[in-house]
Amino acid sequence: MTGQTTATAPPQLYGRPPLRTVQALSDRLGSGGGVLVVTGEPGLGRTCLLHHAARTFAAGPTLHVRTDPATPRRPYDDLRALRRIAGAPGQEVTADTAAGDLLDALSATAAGAPLLVCVDDVHLWDPASRTALACAARRLRTAARVGLLLSTRGPVDRDLAGLPVLRLHPLSTADADALLDEVTGGAVPPGLRADLLEEAAGNPALLLALLRRLSPAELSGERAPSRPLADATALTGVVGECPGGTAWADVDDLLLTVAAALREPDTADVDAGLVRRALNGPDPGRDPLPEALALADGRVRFHSGLVGRAVHAAAAPDRRRAAHCALARVHEADGHRLLALLHRAWAANRPAPLLADELSAAAAATPASPRLRAVAHARAAELTPPGTLRADRRTDAAEQALLAGNSRHALRLLPEPPGDAAPPAARGRAELVRGTAERYDGPVADAHASLLSAARLLARTAPARSAAATLAAADAAWAGGRQTECHEALAEESPGAGRRRQGLACDYRLGMLAAVEGRFDAAAPHLRRVVAYALTGDQPDALLRSVAAALLLGDPASAVRAGTRALAAARNRGSTALEPRALEYLAYAELRAGWHARARTHAEEGLRAAERGGQRNTAAHHHAVLALAASIEGEPDVVAGHVSAALATARRHGLAQAATLAHWAAARADLGRGRPLDAADRLGPLVLPGPRRGHFAVWMLAVPCYVEATVLAGRPQQARPVVADLEIWAGLGADPHAPAQLLRCRALLAGPECADELYVRALDLHDRTDGDFERARTELAYGKWLRRRRRLREARDRLGAALVDFERCGAGVWARQARGELRANGTAPSGERPGALARLTPQQWRIARCVADGATNREVARSLSVSTRTIDYHLRNVYAALGVRSRVELARIVQQAEKSGARL
Repeated sequence: MTGQTTATAPPQLYGRPPLRTVQALSDRLGSGGGVLVVTGEPGLGRTCLLHHAARTFAAGPTLHVRTDPATPRRPYDDLRALRRIAGAPGQEVTADTAAGDLLDALSATAAGAPLLVCVDDVHLWDPASRTALACAARRLRTAARVGLLLSTRGPVDRDLAGLPVLRLHPLSTADADALLDEVTGGAVPPGLRADLLEEAAGNPALLLALLRRLSPAELSGERAPSRPLADATALTGVVGECPGGTAWADVDDLLLTVAAALREPDTADVDAGLVRRALNGPDPGRDPLPEALALADGRVRFHSGLVGRAVHAAAAPDRRRAAHCALARVHEADGHRLLALLHRAWAANRPAPLLADELSAAAAATPASPRLRAVAHARAAELTPPGTLRADRRTDAAEQALLAGNSRHALRLLPEPPGDAAPPAARGRAELVRGTAERYDGPVADAHASLLSAARLLARTAPARSAAATLAAADAAWAGGRQTECHEALAEESPGAGRRRQGLACDYRLGMLAAVEGRFDAAAPHLRRVVAYALTGDQPDALLRSVAAALLLGDPASAVRAGTRALAAARNRGSTALEPRALEYLAYAELRAGWHARARTHAEEGLRAAERGGQRNTAAHHHAVLALAASIEGEPDVVAGHVSAALATARRHGLAQAATLAHWAAARADLGRGRPLDAADRLGPLVLPGPRRGHFAVWMLAVPCYVEATVLAGRPQQARPVVADLEIWAGLGADPHAPAQLLRCRALLAGPECADELYVRALDLHDRTDGDFERARTELAYGKWLRRRRRLREARDRLGAALVDFERCGAGVWARQARGELRANGTAPSGERPGALARLTPQQWRIARCVADGATNREVARSLSVSTRTIDYHLRNVYAALGVRSRVELARIVQQAEKSGARL
């Protein structure tokens, strides 16, 4: 195996952490030396990273040494080549003097300037040269202004042990997607795109290799590509040849047996004893292993999963069959019938109906993970002659893949549409899988249509599944903000429903139907029974219904309890598909309860789980929750990133709920940073009547922000119509914060004779609900109002209380506002050191902060709803008060003051 990673380099390197680490090494060379070993499996970009480092190092000379794996190496050849490049004489190098001579040569080449030496593929060096280089690297760590950047295939051998190591990891889904777009211009069809990303598994060289194999017609979707996408040619082109040189008589048989065993789902390593029995040879637990393998706790694995895939794909067919048959015999002897049948099925090279029958029956009857069952049913389908039975087995496989959390794989496994000739039950099962998968990762309008079709097809033979499909169709319409379709799905009664008037599903349907119709009095009894299920139930899907019911009843605390139980139930059952959704429901319930930090934690976990399972729709909702949490905490870059990610999927898949939450988060971030005009412009289309209004059950949550933004922007008349809508919403009881928010909005719009009482009543209502953030916002608004009326002592109390609440819930940017108002009130916040900025008025401070953030005078004027002439006037006074002459100096003072604690 060469470990070559010189596949066509992308125009841009993806993955910022490695770039930052390499840049830190380069930066250190101005005052001292440094060493960094870059390691990772083939294809992850070690060579590209070294090229980038050599190309961008501008502080001094660069030496870039490449090793040709095709050229035989003699001892010290690589080291002598490096010394010749460095300008040293081409004399023979001995082991005793190698390291010292190398250091002398490098120091002479540097001639006092920083020097960066990049050495690629050190694992290909001969042992003596590698040892000398490692010795020199340790001494270089203290040498002045010389840096050594090495790359080696993982794992790092003992010569390089102890040196700083940067381990490259596969690209994230987003980075791999961006690389695919850059190389292809974004022209890859969605289905093929998903397949390419899944096959490449974050390996950029493999992704590029797969693209090179596709013809223009295949790349455009006009013709189906050959399968598998990652065949032996593509895999071996990235990882090279397999290694030898151990005590094993036949290294190839060992590697192939381990690779074949690792095809079993849910298997990251394999028992060494099983491998020994399959080979009937030496014990991998005692004998030296090939360098491609690792042994820990009696289990064997490949250092690189990509290498294992290449070993299996590149083996001759008869050798692969022999390896699988040997493993089947061992599993059969151990009583693992399903695994034995699966290996026998992998060894088969033609249709085998009897073996397919046995494998399918064992997959249905044997306790096993959904992933293993999916693989078994899929292989059984491949061994089954074309026809209805084969289609049924593919549907079985797709159902299990869906339970395993891989919606894209489930869609690929589904049989081709059979037409009206297939039985309705078979077509209904396939449509149910399709619709459920599209709910997770596809246009929700398509999911809605597929699920309704499934409900009709299953109505006679499987009424319970038909009813479940109808509810799922309503959920899809809800996510898409399609109120009419949601109502129609909830109003549709399945055959036999009259005999099942009791039960959670019936209560949920009737309660949701009444809620969508605005009949909350009629909805409440049904929804309360659904919430009560969370006290004793253990079905994840039903518990998620309890979360939704509790939120509609305005009981976020019960929603959090139900969400916690749903998450535990999903994990206990090993339900990979439901875990991201359970985390989504729980995070949203915590957000509605005002527990923003907890919501962020669960949404981050849910986002990772959703991305692993390819559930892009669920991931979009997690991005929206994270954007809302970040808008509280005051992280504008984080907010923008999550908003962009949420909207990217929401626009493609019609996720009106996720899009509404994301836009609200962006507007709330603007409001927190003192940009009310931007917030009002963003929220206007979301809350005002018209075709662009947000999700029918969510847009009302953004109304309090819109009212505050329009008042601060000097447009109070725009907010008055939506206050009436907010009053209706508050009366429904679906949001515990809404009554207090309504009074705050009325106070913002009221005259001085009414506002005082309205603020006091709003705070009284806040005392009856959880959530520090909303109470703090009312305290802040009241404190501002009191300060403007020179009621300074009362204002200080309100602003101080707002500051405490903001800090308690981690709302940094909002706490800054409270500190600024306290300073303007003549009170320095506790622990704050007075500085030059304390001499500024609140308006001057707001302008200074906007300018420090990089805004132009015109942008600041627009944000604060004043003229540019007013900004010019205030900015001249700011310069005079602080003794600065430029925007750069002003920005430096503001940043230093905020870091030291003299901040808003």
